[in-house]
Amino acid sequence: MRHLPRARGRVAAGLLALVLAAGGVLLGPATPASAHGTLATSTPAEGATVDEALTAVQLYFTERVREDAYFTVTAPGGGRVDNGWTHGEPRELDRPVREYFLVDGVFEPREYTTGFPAVVTLAHLPAAGQYSVSYLSVASDGDPVRGTVTFRYTGKPTAAPPNWQPPTGQPDPSLLAAAEQHGDTGSQAGSGDATPVAPAAPVPSVAAAPPASDDSGGIGALGWAALVAAVVAVAGFFAWQHRPARVDRSRTAARRSGATRPRAKPTTRSKGGRTTAAATGRRGTTAGPAARRGRKAATVSAAAPAQRAVTTTPVAPAEPADAAALAAPGTPADGSGPTGWWHRGDTRLALLVGGLVLTLLAGFALGRIDTSDEPTTVAQPPGAAAVGGSRDAAQAVTAGDGHQHPAGIGPHTHPGDGQDQATGTTVSAAGYTLKPVLRSQPAGATTDYRFRVVGVDGQPVTRFAVVHDKPLHMIVVSRDLGGYQHLHPTMAADGTWSVPLELTRPGGYRIYADFTVTTADGKGLPLVLGVDHEVPGGYDPAGLPPPQPRTTTGPYVVSMAGTPTIGMTVPLTLRVDRDGAAGPVQLERYLGAYGHLVVVREGDLGFLHVHPEPELVDGTVKFWLTAPSTGRYRAFFDFQVDGKVHTAAFTINLA
Repeated sequence: MRHLPRARGRVAAGLLALVLAAGGVLLGPATPASAHGTLATSTPAEGATVDEALTAVQLYFTERVREDAYFTVTAPGGGRVDNGWTHGEPRELDRPVREYFLVDGVFEPREYTTGFPAVVTLAHLPAAGQYSVSYLSVASDGDPVRGTVTFRYTGKPTAAPPNWQPPTGQPDPSLLAAAEQHGDTGSQAGSGDATPVAPAAPVPSVAAAPPASDDSGGIGALGWAALVAAVVAVAGFFAWQHRPARVDRSRTAARRSGATRPRAKPTTRSKGGRTTAAATGRRGTTAGPAARRGRKAATVSAAAPAQRAVTTTPVAPAEPADAAALAAPGTPADGSGPTGWWHRGDTRLALLVGGLVLTLLAGFALGRIDTSDEPTTVAQPPGAAAVGGSRDAAQAVTAGDGHQHPAGIGPHTHPGDGQDQATGTTVSAAGYTLKPVLRSQPAGATTDYRFRVVGVDGQPVTRFAVVHDKPLHMIVVSRDLGGYQHLHPTMAADGTWSVPLELTRPGGYRIYADFTVTTADGKGLPLVLGVDHEVPGGYDPAGLPPPQPRTTTGPYVVSMAGTPTIGMTVPLTLRVDRDGAAGPVQLERYLGAYGHLVVVREGDLGFLHVHPEPELVDGTVKFWLTAPSTGRYRAFFDFQVDGKVHTAAFTINLA
């Protein structure tokens, strides 16, 4: 039997460990996420285009929704057009849905083949454009089920029923209470999981975690086949390596003489019809340890009579290219000896095992591909349920954790956010603290406002990710919600942020730092921290203006449409027109978007930073907002025209 040399064995063992480690990396993290009561599909499907008038929208869930479930349908102009809902007749799903449940520490799959529809009646279709269907329920396991499906209508407008009025009610308090018990967003969408963030020079930063795979948690048939094939191939390879040595009868002594050292004089003597080659010299043999122990170094066939004759071949000094052969006594230059294969075999072994690794990776990837022939839809966890239609279609996302994002980004949570989904009410969150240098300033004076963000170790944080073109956004709002500024400080090398700040009115202010810090493990952690700031002097608080759908800022008229709903992810659209002119103005991108919306709650000054759709929708800037509670809110909308930024403010009353 031929055994692997020790060094080569270590190489082979290391490469085998690489194969096993690759399998462990691939198989280990593929833990399915639990989900229940999720949306399986809808009619119309997500992102679909409809050219014929509809009278209802059907949403198919994996279980019957609660009787107090809440649904809204928002038309392109922002008004609601839903007219109640009912339970429909269950039917078999076109594609079964697989959900996972954690039982005794193990995720167990459960497949659903029946869809339970909620049929939402449409009063009318007032215009062509994008319609949004939002829903809120609670699954039987207690998880909130909320999200939005959109479709585009291209047909003719239809009339509303006589004396019909758009609904204005809010979800039942018991439904809201049940949805808030788990303290998560529970929103659902079919898109990715995180917002890519660009590095902020010179501050290092990394992108947020990529979207999680939507497979069922297993590797699939192709993946298992690749894994088994890889293991079998490796076992076969080692069995082949341990096979008995094979007699090589194809090489002559003259060819093998090139492996001798300089001045060596190999001789060939006939013995029993075979010719045995042995190289000798003044300093001993060079045929290797086996030859020195009196064994045959190699045998060659006596196929030709000339080869059976005793010959003596003079050997020239070795060329520099033969240094590898000289460094390994007993190894012919062509690698034909018993150990010569290993000089080239290291590379062969590496290529073979590397190929096995690639085979494993390719098989695993193929096993996870969601092909059109795959009959099962895997339900996403609460906050990411799979819905029918294109993944690129606009969808509502996170139900509000204080730092909301547009459709297409995908649901996610922000550690440190409160249960009521409004942030900025605390100076510390998730181990990070906002530490200002000054807590007050004179009225009417411009002060260099400075602060640091420190971690749990008390050291300033210097690694931030760029979100909307800036590593940090600073929002300043007066306590009566009458003043607003959106600023962008700069950071020094020691982690100190600074920005000129002018406050003309005496009174209390709240300063928010909205940022994404890059944690030690390289992930992005979005946070909003808030701190009080005082301007001494006589304070005369101003009352909030009443809610109005239109407001004027400079030469522009801004209209806000939509019905904010507590606990529901619903659209708000903002349209900018030039005063006295017809048609919307040409908006420019500001901080990477066509607009930004900051919503602050009266009282505790809870902060909601709501980001828009990446593109204009029917000529408007479309946001997805989830109001976390009853109360009054002030919404500040920033937009840019002709290189200048303007701000329009609106009051939202959900009392």
